[in-house]
Amino acid sequence: MQLDKVVQYHKALADPTRIRILILLAGGELNGQVLAEKLSVTPATITHHAAKLREASLINERRDKNTIFFSLNPYFIRNSALATEALIYRHNQPREGMEAMDNPSARVQDTVIRNFFTTDGKLKSLPAQLKKKLIVLEHIAVQLEKGKCYQEKELNEFIKLYHDDFATIRREFIMHHFMFRERDVYELNPKEMWARWETLS
Repeated sequence: MQLDKVVQYHKALADPTRIRILILLAGGELNGQVLAEKLSVTPATITHHAAKLREASLINERRDKNTIFFSLNPYFIRNSALATEALIYRHNQPREGMEAMDNPSARVQDTVIRNFFTTDGKLKSLPAQLKKKLIVLEHIAVQLEKGKCYQEKELNEFIKLYHDDFATIRREFIMHHFMFRERDVYELNPKEMWARWETLS
């Protein structure tokens, strides 16, 4: 269902141990053994809870030989919280103040699109900077049909209209909540759940 990502985020937070792990990681990267000692639990317990947090994109993992280090993924922590708020209040968001954002935002968006797309609509390259990348992904995603279920092959063919690296863009659609996937079937999420480039500096 379309609310999977928001539900997954809140399920990941619905455990005291996982909250404590996030609090400890806010102080910097830690490995599983250190987390286990600080929380007085077994390393296996840390592995279990870290898997849940990783599935919700709330933490990153880095392997150094036989040791796995964990760190926060602050972008997804903030973005998932904002997506939840936007989804809940989507019918009651005040329009006043939004119009003041429209013109500067539109200028930024227009500049990125002109720089990264050819005149015939082809994507030159996927930007490395997150804000520009989200603008590019949004520009492509709005061309998808709302409510339509896309088979993976069909979605690949759509993406190839813009860029040959369909696997990367398809993955970015999922990572940044433009789409959700269930059994290799893809569907657009509500726009309220899309990663918002306007909130980035």
